[in-house]
Amino acid sequence: MLVKTEHVTFDRELKLQSGAKLGPITLAYETYGALNKDRRNAILILHALSGDAHVAGRHAAGDKKPGWWDNAVGPQKAFDTENYFIVCSNVLGGCRGSTGPNSINPATGKPYAMSFPVITMADMVAAQSWLTEHLGIEQWLCVTGGSMGGMQALQWAVSYPDRVKSAIVLASTARVSAQSIALNEVPRQAIYADPNWAGGDYYGRTIPKAGLAVARMIGHITYLSETSMRAKFGRRLQSREKYGYQFVTEFEVESYLKHQGVIFTERFDANSFLYLTKAIDYFDLGHGLPNLAAAFRHVQARCLILSYSSDWLYPPAQSEELVRALLKNGVDATYMEIQSDYGHDAFLLETDRLAALTRDFLARTARG
Repeated sequence: MLVKTEHVTFDRELKLQSGAKLGPITLAYETYGALNKDRRNAILILHALSGDAHVAGRHAAGDKKPGWWDNAVGPQKAFDTENYFIVCSNVLGGCRGSTGPNSINPATGKPYAMSFPVITMADMVAAQSWLTEHLGIEQWLCVTGGSMGGMQALQWAVSYPDRVKSAIVLASTARVSAQSIALNEVPRQAIYADPNWAGGDYYGRTIPKAGLAVARMIGHITYLSETSMRAKFGRRLQSREKYGYQFVTEFEVESYLKHQGVIFTERFDANSFLYLTKAIDYFDLGHGLPNLAAAFRHVQARCLILSYSSDWLYPPAQSEELVRALLKNGVDATYMEIQSDYGHDAFLLETDRLAALTRDFLARTARG
């Protein structure tokens, strides 16, 4: 399946949750499948921290890798492009075609860098609502995503209740915990500590690869589980048979993390990493309300909430709290904890199990 990234620019200002204004705004997006006659078969897929608009397929026949969720999006897959019109956009604040800190500030002619305003999930979703109008979609059959994508899906259901028929939320939470905030702050500190970061003003100069690589290494550990790491790496050595008693890469797990860090620096912007992790930290749908349940009092969407038993970044208890808050408002909510050893990344990997659930859920939602 060959796909093309599209871009749309909105020549207007978006008032952000912070009170700041941002505009014009460009969003990069890709589409898969076709809208039906009544334009009611559209599904919005929302990506996680390191994702982008390229959710499936390839841009060219010779591409080595397909989109980041190719095993879930396509004919006969969890999100079936033969039945549904799939849309995925790069978030506001991203670095893969949408307006973010690496974009040119029209007021200065230079990259925004750290003058880019702080954004939230609500801001990302507000920008996506403009894309929805651009595509002529009045209501999404479903909004879905895992991790940060799940946060956006929940924000959609809260901010635009009449424009969301259903939501599928994977490995996510309704409010980020102190542990998750801590796990985001340490990678940010790694970027700040890189002298090449230069206060964020590194565009056109040496980029802070070392800091960004360490940030990715730390983050990647949170996506796995102890069980999956033990099965994948154990205590095996890399390219040697015995300990060298030196401060060099010796274990397979060390080599793996360094590799993940290096390849991440080739496709991601350090400032975007800072802004997106800060947006995650701010995410709390119950903020300023008497309780979390109050956040969902206007939600109309049917909800399918999935957690994964070995996910310690957003553990099942947080999904259970979310489901209780939904049910207190009479929301049609279904919950399942999937037994998995893959940790947080299970939502990306175990798509056969996901497909078994989404096929029925989406079909019943479309009929309903």
